[in-house]
Amino acid sequence: MSHHHHRHPALAPGDFWVASGHHLCDRDVEGRIHATPDLWRAFCARPELIPPEEACDAERALHASLLADPLRAVAPAEIAQMADPDARENWQVFLSFRDRVAAAPNLEAAWVRLYADGVAGIPPLFLQMLTHLVVRSAMEGTGDPFVLRAAECLFRPQRAGIHQGSTLLADEEVLEAASRDGDFGALGQLLVEAGMPPREVELDVLTEANAPGYFARSDAHDLALDIVQGSLGQQALGTAIAVFIRHMLGEAVTIRPVPVIEDRDWTWHVGLDAEATAIANDLWHGKTVAQARLARILWLGVLEFGDASRVLPRVAGKPVYLALAMDAAQKVRLKPQNLLAGLPLLGKEAAA
Repeated sequence: MSHHHHRHPALAPGDFWVASGHHLCDRDVEGRIHATPDLWRAFCARPELIPPEEACDAERALHASLLADPLRAVAPAEIAQMADPDARENWQVFLSFRDRVAAAPNLEAAWVRLYADGVAGIPPLFLQMLTHLVVRSAMEGTGDPFVLRAAECLFRPQRAGIHQGSTLLADEEVLEAASRDGDFGALGQLLVEAGMPPREVELDVLTEANAPGYFARSDAHDLALDIVQGSLGQQALGTAIAVFIRHMLGEAVTIRPVPVIEDRDWTWHVGLDAEATAIANDLWHGKTVAQARLARILWLGVLEFGDASRVLPRVAGKPVYLALAMDAAQKVRLKPQNLLAGLPLLGKEAAA
């Protein structure tokens, strides 16, 4: 379908996350990616947008016309003619998302703007697809499988399992599929549903020995990552976040993992998920946090900026703490957009 790439994607050595659709994008000299009509066709081909059997002619006509010309202007009347109110709402939501993304100079800028302006009403699925693409763009040229597996946490929910001295992150969707199919194997102790007895799920943990095989299986999301203190995964998570910040915000940062926040009067923190944000805020306000809740923090990092002149004066030269936690059901929902809102940068609007 795409006239930009004449080779089959699977043949590219070292390619990864082909399912992101990055082959359906153009990359410019600055390394930013741009949607093509083929990328929008891929969105329109999602099951959520394919007209169901009972769909009216107006919906079928719109869908067919968008497959032919995915960026065409759609008049409100074309949607108003649809018989089903859910269909009308679906198409309004999709076209609003399409138009907001298309209005930005590239997909990275679109991602930044969407979160800066507000994503209320945009289906999480579309946001995840866009995040998958921009994280794939940010990781272009990254050859370290540990960093790439850590970067999957930026767009795929994980389930944490504390197991025999490891802090394992496993892909939630893969775990749930395995539990449905009763396909349990050796690793276990990863609770598939909160409160269920531990079940064993066949997952490999990423190691130096199996890391070269990551690229071939990167779209299967079937490798767990150990982020325990002192592990390669613990370091890789900081690297992945730093690569993402550099690409998306243009800020050079270094991030080193730390076991605890030792600073009695720390100045700034960013929770990478809702749970970590709530815990860190309570600690910052001097509230007592129960040990069981503190134990939900799985990873801490100290971020330092390469260019202190870009940082709010009261934070310049001081460490910025990053925290990642699991919730009571051991789910880990890293929100990369928290970095946009949370980093102590002057004039953040300039980045977008």
